[in-house]
Amino acid sequence: MSDSQPFYQMTPDVVIDAVESQGWLSDYRILELNSYENRVYQVGIEAEQPVIAKFYRPNRWSDAQIQEEHDLCFELVEQDLSVVAPLKDDEGRSLFVHGDYRFALYPRRGGRAPELDDMDHLFTLGQTLGRMHAVGAIRAFTARPALDVQSFGWDNREFLLQNFLPASLREAYERISEDLLQQVEQRFADYSDLRQIRVHGDCHVGNILWRDDLPHFVDFDDARTAPAIQDLWMLLTGERPQRELQLAEVLAGYEEFYEFDPRELHLIEPLRALRMINYSGWLAKRHEDPAFIKAFPWFNSERYWGEHLLDLKVQFAQLDEPVLRIL
Repeated sequence: MSDSQPFYQMTPDVVIDAVESQGWLSDYRILELNSYENRVYQVGIEAEQPVIAKFYRPNRWSDAQIQEEHDLCFELVEQDLSVVAPLKDDEGRSLFVHGDYRFALYPRRGGRAPELDDMDHLFTLGQTLGRMHAVGAIRAFTARPALDVQSFGWDNREFLLQNFLPASLREAYERISEDLLQQVEQRFADYSDLRQIRVHGDCHVGNILWRDDLPHFVDFDDARTAPAIQDLWMLLTGERPQRELQLAEVLAGYEEFYEFDPRELHLIEPLRALRMINYSGWLAKRHEDPAFIKAFPWFNSERYWGEHLLDLKVQFAQLDEPVLRIL
């Protein structure tokens, strides 16, 4: 199967056949949902609620790594945390195979994004993440990777320099990205004794469904080992005073269930820098996938790389700013 077009055989019939292989009877209503790394579909079921079928991108995660993602979800559910966990068959399996594809099935859940300018939402998000991290700290991943500077930063930088940067910007990108990653690497070294736990890994509002005054977390596909702050910093938006108010509210709820080490605040901007470089690397590695071509037509233009370079320069300066205060 082509790594650049791994889903070229993903027809509606394949999706329905996969779902029905697990004992469901489809009514042949199928809706493709927004997902680029994997393929996700809502599939109608006769006389029952639809199910969500998630087909994993081939060659990305091993079976053991996917199972660790599922197992973390099951642990969280056992502690009465609202996460959308995979469905299990009668033998307790949650990862299935159909043809060339591995897939999982999920119950359909609705909701809206939380409001990050609502202090009650932030407090409740903090409580929920504190409970999640208390579970995540109980044991370690053994198969899934850690969030580190090498894989998120240096490896992506090398890939982009070898394959994508326009000649007119290559030297400037090489210089600013090296300076930025050296600073990030030093910051991680300075705080290398911070506790590493199992985290959601991609905790932005698109992966949180707000319903019945509670957050419901979805898509643990990027779960990995990282400092707890990785699941907190993307909840902070706006200018510095606003972010400090948000942080105070999140931590007020969080520390009801799990202790926060304030030294982790020193990693917010380094983590943001890694996310920026990793995002460009992710787009570049998927650029031949038809879904990416359609969704990100602006990628790999001279303008894109110019704006990315400017963003990295701004982020480099941001690393020298004082860390957020806990009010």
